[in-house]
Amino acid sequence: MSGGDNLEFEIRPNPAPVADAERAALLANPGFGRIFTDHMVTIRYADGKGWYEPRVEARAPIPMDPASAVLHYAQEIFEGLKAYTLPDGGVAMFRPDANAARFAQSAQRMAMPQLPVETFLQSLREIISIDRAWLPPGDEGSLYLRPFAYASEVFLGVRPSMEYLYLVIASPVGPYFSGGVKPVSVWVTPDYTRAAPGGTGAAKCGGNYAAGLSAQAEAIEHGCDQVVYLDAVERKYIDELGGMNVFFVLDDGTLVTPPLTGTILPGITRDSVIKLAERAGRRVEERPVSLDEWRTGAASGAIREAFACGTAAVITPIGSVKSAGGGFTIADGGTGEVTADLRKQLVDIQRGRAEDPFGWVHRVL
Repeated sequence: MSGGDNLEFEIRPNPAPVADAERAALLANPGFGRIFTDHMVTIRYADGKGWYEPRVEARAPIPMDPASAVLHYAQEIFEGLKAYTLPDGGVAMFRPDANAARFAQSAQRMAMPQLPVETFLQSLREIISIDRAWLPPGDEGSLYLRPFAYASEVFLGVRPSMEYLYLVIASPVGPYFSGGVKPVSVWVTPDYTRAAPGGTGAAKCGGNYAAGLSAQAEAIEHGCDQVVYLDAVERKYIDELGGMNVFFVLDDGTLVTPPLTGTILPGITRDSVIKLAERAGRRVEERPVSLDEWRTGAASGAIREAFACGTAAVITPIGSVKSAGGGFTIADGGTGEVTADLRKQLVDIQRGRAEDPFGWVHRVL
């Protein structure tokens, strides 16, 4: 069938999966993004044919011609989400429909064909089902899912590719903070910006991350864990961190986060935090926050807490800030009460330990 609607996946089980004992040893301390499951999903696309050959097969290297378009013009997008073990032993994903929608939006921005939402969701269900044994034991680990697509046409010319390959790989991961949640330090880069209006800031494409590696290295050189970007126009307003959105908690309990104006990735964790806060009766403002406001607010107590959020770390408290104009600490540099409460609420919903009033948890098994 063309177009990607109601595709039936061909299942080709890996003939040589990792042995049970070896897998158990790997899952004892998986870390993040270094161990991979036995299978992958692949779906091909061609102009005039649509999406075809949906398969679940053994994870293996991808044959690639040196003239593949992605290697020269970076037409590529990806997503990141997790599957969790539920208290009753089942498995669920958190808001995969939101990832599907953002994947389609990223494809549109990068002049790529959009994968139908149901095909995206089914591809995730397929790899979870066949590689369920790779979910780490206990209630701290999860199965990180990485759907991505790239231009696979063999052609050197600056135009959208006419062929694409979509894949899903899976990686068992442990807790992001092995010794418990710790506040991070951040560096406000004076030299780099993440995205400008009209650019690809709202798309989840690899080029955004490649362009941020030097800025992250700069942050590490200054003794910080993460980089913070200012807006590309006035160079005064906080945009986001290298891979996470940012929130500020005011002294009256109000949450403030930079608005989605096309330069910031519309984070699914960001949206979840907003909805959780509003449901609890908190005021949420989406408005620009300058570095000066952050600095003076931290000094006066007007800004009581700050945190970053994203799929990998969920919610991470920000303890201190460094910049070319000097550094400052938020409150006592620890984890604030609102930050801790929101993190607990979100994690408990994700793992099926609390009521899910929003229908976010999608059971797979």
